[in-house]
Amino acid sequence: MTLRAQLLLGGQPANGEAAAIHGINPATNERLEPGYPGASPAQVAEACALAEAALEPYRHTPLEARAVFLETIAEQILALGDELIERAMLESGLPRARLEGERGRTIGQLRLFADVVRAGDWQGVRIDPAQPERTPLPRSDLRLQYIPLGPVAVFGASNFPLAFSVAGGDTASALAAGCPVVVKAHSAHPGTSELVGRAVVAAARESGMPDGVFSLLYGSGNSVGQALVADPRIKAVGFTGSRRGGQALLATSQSRSEPIPVYAEMSSINPVLLLPAALDSRTETLAAGFAGSLQLGAGQFCTNPGLILGLKGPALNHFAELAAEALSQADAQTMLTPGIHQAYQEGVDALGRVEGVETLATGREDARPNGCKPRLFRTTATHFLANEQLQQEVFGASALIVSCRDEAELVMVLTALEGQLTATVQMDDQDHALARRLLPLLERKAGRVLFNGFPTGVEVCHAMVHGGPWPATSDSRTTSVGSAAIQRFLRPVCYQDCPPELLPEALQDDNP
Repeated sequence: MTLRAQLLLGGQPANGEAAAIHGINPATNERLEPGYPGASPAQVAEACALAEAALEPYRHTPLEARAVFLETIAEQILALGDELIERAMLESGLPRARLEGERGRTIGQLRLFADVVRAGDWQGVRIDPAQPERTPLPRSDLRLQYIPLGPVAVFGASNFPLAFSVAGGDTASALAAGCPVVVKAHSAHPGTSELVGRAVVAAARESGMPDGVFSLLYGSGNSVGQALVADPRIKAVGFTGSRRGGQALLATSQSRSEPIPVYAEMSSINPVLLLPAALDSRTETLAAGFAGSLQLGAGQFCTNPGLILGLKGPALNHFAELAAEALSQADAQTMLTPGIHQAYQEGVDALGRVEGVETLATGREDARPNGCKPRLFRTTATHFLANEQLQQEVFGASALIVSCRDEAELVMVLTALEGQLTATVQMDDQDHALARRLLPLLERKAGRVLFNGFPTGVEVCHAMVHGGPWPATSDSRTTSVGSAAIQRFLRPVCYQDCPPELLPEALQDDNP
């Protein structure tokens, strides 16, 4: 398939009218062709108008047809074959196996939401029949269902060019809810985005979906994204990226005459607690597992274990020695973009200069461009509590070990932590009493609490939560992964004494 470097406005390709962006091969710093001209303000507005026009016909499409649409997107993506994987490899520096796995996850998400749509329980139907004889006052007939919010703006993520991008989780859940979607492609992988975008458009045509149910935009800088969020026809936003980027979109959304929800996943250092008995009995296993998790994908996962908490003593020292040895022998891995690599270097350099922070390990030297050498640091709870900078995420394979004098100081550190996507507890049977005391605090700090594992890796299923208190996400009541993600793009409507012939299908008496 020849790359055309065009916007997709509804089902129609269009030449962008603003400055072009190019993908960069981070393994070589080579600029990739073609260039992708960005959307003009008028083209952003056109995409939003098409989405608004598609809303009513799309949200009233039979559920089976909507489910088939999602499954057809999956089939069209799979039909792209090696071309998609090879372009994604060029634009991201990620290995083939990782991207093939990510394609599988993307397809799995779409099929999961097709099943969710068919099941119908996401509509949240509640029926309270009329009670005309009730005294002192009769009760009306009351029926509730959830309806789609309206057109949704989705921002592709840098670290998942497939699973959190054009047809990723935000797009899949919004389409499942009945919302048309306008995607702002991430500038790091425009060619990958075009291939997937064209697959979505092909699926929409094959499934008979209304024109405007999906659009794809490109743009350098912040202008396209800000214009998209500011457009009055957009009713919700899905975003995965930096805290700065998420806060900018939040500010725009709240300055509108009609504020809208922004579901932004932004920043997390994902603490791992090494409880005493587990640390004593499994030091070597824990150090090896941590080092492997930290380096996975050059540390460019939202759930990367960036903070290790343990009680001061020989066992924690031994853990630190073993982890440092493993990371010192680790080869550099190519990061996603030159910009991400530069930010990583600045972050670890700044962390190493903080008073009271000791550098324990730096990965092997490597001449390749944009190579991430893993870093491991250590400090005390006293220094951690005194310096908010030590809570800041360094996106990449960097972690900080914090030594606590006792359980009380461990609780103080946990209490001071910002919101997190994950919190991990490494424990043995002898640690149950301490774990029981800590669990209520961890529940308040994280969206997912793991036991005896490591946080990298997010299963796409019904029970998964990929969210958490600020700044992990902008709305801790939601998840961006798993079937519950559909709830972000729905709102309840109550129908009181509605004539039966006007009731939505889900609320009719003869609907099983």
